[in-house]
Amino acid sequence: MKFLRSHFALSKGQQNGIFVLVLLIIGFQIFLFLNFPSEAQPMIDQSRIDKFQKKLDSLNQNSIKRKDTIYPFNPNYISDFKGYQLGMSIEEIDRLLAYRASGKWMNSAEDFQKITGISDSLLLKISPSFRFPEWTQKLNSVKIQSTTSAPAEINILDLNSVNAEDLKVVNGIGEVLSQRIIKYRNSIGGFLSLIQLKDVYGLTPEVVERIDQKFDLLSRPDVTIKNLNLINEEELAEIPYFNSKIAKEIITYRKLHEGISSFEELAKINAFPYDKIDRIKLYLAIE
Repeated sequence: MKFLRSHFALSKGQQNGIFVLVLLIIGFQIFLFLNFPSEAQPMIDQSRIDKFQKKLDSLNQNSIKRKDTIYPFNPNYISDFKGYQLGMSIEEIDRLLAYRASGKWMNSAEDFQKITGISDSLLLKISPSFRFPEWTQKLNSVKIQSTTSAPAEINILDLNSVNAEDLKVVNGIGEVLSQRIIKYRNSIGGFLSLIQLKDVYGLTPEVVERIDQKFDLLSRPDVTIKNLNLINEEELAEIPYFNSKIAKEIITYRKLHEGISSFEELAKINAFPYDKIDRIKLYLAIE
């Protein structure tokens, strides 16, 4: 025992040295704790936060504006939900749907108000977004002109009822072109718009303009504008500019993509006559 004690016994100087060493270690630990925290606190750049917040506010305002925007539409195809979004009452929507269910069509904002009974303020708000087919605007123009006095010497003929001889009065139209116009008119069941004259081979834009000066569409074929997302393949094939092959391609594309949202999509369909899209829109709508 004395042998072990002789090895572990410390002198007073050694004990003091150990005590001082312990104090130094503790002091060094305190120094590290106070001057070097375990996790550095991130610096907050308030100016960047303010800038980001302003950007978010701007995006929110733009989103609100977009919600209030009314995009162009044909009021003949207003659904009950669309009517609700526009601010129409249930009674007004019911009157509109009942009118359309009877197979009748509206051709002007005045017709829309007369049928639905909406207020002047609501009509003023939504009517700028109304888009009716071109031929309805032409027909309305003719109706207005017919109620006003016109010089007796002006005699506008109906392009859908004239014969080949009548067409020859136009400079640039002879026997061949006059017969060609009549034949094409009969093949499509009558013109809905003068733009369909583009499809008559041999007619130049200048001659079409002369036709427009002497003839008008005072009558039109009984055509129902079909919803491209609801029409079936057989009905689609009967529309001018289409055949059974194109109709099948359209229906296949519609099924694969769960509907068609715009006419621009149709350009993706093989063999689709997109150069005639302005005439195709006379027969089809996308809802």
